[in-house]
Amino acid sequence: MTQHYLRKTADPVETEKGLQEIQLACFRVGEEMYAIDIRRIKEIIRPQKLTPIPNAPPFVEGVFNLRGAVIPVLDLRKRFSQKVVSRQKKERILICAFSGKIIGLQVDDVTEVRRYSRKEVYPAPHFLKGKGTEFFLGVCRYDDDLLMILDLEKVLSSGESIDLQKIPMQTEEYIEDPI
Repeated sequence: MTQHYLRKTADPVETEKGLQEIQLACFRVGEEMYAIDIRRIKEIIRPQKLTPIPNAPPFVEGVFNLRGAVIPVLDLRKRFSQKVVSRQKKERILICAFSGKIIGLQVDDVTEVRRYSRKEVYPAPHFLKGKGTEFFLGVCRYDDDLLMILDLEKVLSSGESIDLQKIPMQTEEYIEDPI
């Protein structure tokens, strides 16, 4: 069977060092930097023509067909209550997998993949309260700034939620090994 997607994972046999490191895909939404575990990302693509979904939460931009899989796309600017701007040249869609489901995250720019030791990743600050603060697993240093690490399940299911149970399970042809 031909693989139709970009797959970035650690070696199947994890070493002692592998258990102590995490690879994060870094991306920009507005002026802020965020990251997600690289093992969640199946592919990074250019923006696609989307079909709107009536009565969907405002942050759900629509769906598109990618090699036979219908994928919902969430605009992270809207999800994080940031100013929405017209399309940018570096805008991308991160095709992410979780619990056997595939979803697209629209971001302004994907910058790089960085390795961090587990000691460099700190829990999300507990003093943060309010809309959107539950979306983060932790933080780590990114040059002179902090990089917020997303909790994909909470981004997709809290507040104005989408019903994760209604996102169809994707075929084995698209998901090699669900995370």
